[in-house]
Amino acid sequence: MSARIDSFLIVFFVLAIPGISFGQAESRETIRVGVIGLDTSHAPAFARMLNDPKAAENVSGCKVIAAYPFGSPDIASSTSRIPKYTKEFKEMGIEITKSIPELLEKIDCVLLETNDGRPHLAQAKLVIDAGKTLFIDKPIAGSLEDAMAIFRYAKEKKVPVFSSSSLRYMTLAQDVRGGKFGKVFGVSTYSPCSLEKTHPDLFWYGIHGVEILYTVMGPGCESVTRTSTADFELVTGVWSDGRIATFRGVRAGASGYGGTAFCEKGIVNLGKYGGYKPLLVEIVKFFKTGKPPVDSAETIELYAFMAAADTAKRTGKAVRLDSLLK
Repeated sequence: MSARIDSFLIVFFVLAIPGISFGQAESRETIRVGVIGLDTSHAPAFARMLNDPKAAENVSGCKVIAAYPFGSPDIASSTSRIPKYTKEFKEMGIEITKSIPELLEKIDCVLLETNDGRPHLAQAKLVIDAGKTLFIDKPIAGSLEDAMAIFRYAKEKKVPVFSSSSLRYMTLAQDVRGGKFGKVFGVSTYSPCSLEKTHPDLFWYGIHGVEILYTVMGPGCESVTRTSTADFELVTGVWSDGRIATFRGVRAGASGYGGTAFCEKGIVNLGKYGGYKPLLVEIVKFFKTGKPPVDSAETIELYAFMAAADTAKRTGKAVRLDSLLK
């Protein structure tokens, strides 16, 4: 009798120790993540980091358990990747579902990774209707109108939604945004800027450099002008307080991601791109708290900036952002 009581007490105290859990207790503590879209390198990269049993604390607590390998039949660079990334997900032990509704029955939060922004509104509505917290990879949509519609629908349904390029989380860009170098007077950013005929020009890849620009400047742009050639883009934004920011899109010669911020306490070289992990850290926080780290109004303005750049290219004139946001 005494031995049975001792065994019971040992089990009781082990279960009571913080951080130790068994069976169903572990599954309840882990946030189950589903991935929509296996046509971008972001999908397997995120899954490997989240599912790593030795993951750092700031990316732990979330696990990818299922994926739906959606792709776009008219974008070869997307469809060609699906078989490879689907195989990688299967090798990680991640279930492949036949539909988004099937996926949504199994998970708590969603990484919407479809490389094509055009189906994002329809895909996001399914996720939002299911009440699942949602991260949408860039571009959030294939048009400014769809981007606005996603946030409007999420607000109506009270479902948290967040979207960002990983370039927002460059360390020095965050330091400048946080005031480490005093007031920001302007910035000049650059990134590769390959074009995709199905999307507004900067939505496809130029968004990375524009995301850095908005990280440093914050919202408040009033008007945009653009100079465009076969190999380069130069977009200039004027803010309501008189500050000026520029984005240079590169399609020839050496390229990369970065910029220069002009601040009260110095001119800051924003340094090198730090990879996907800093963004994933913010996604994990978002999944755990339901609090988006970037205000939806800033994300919408960022896309209005890029849409205005397209209009400026067509008209050759400065375009006010409020004319598009109405």
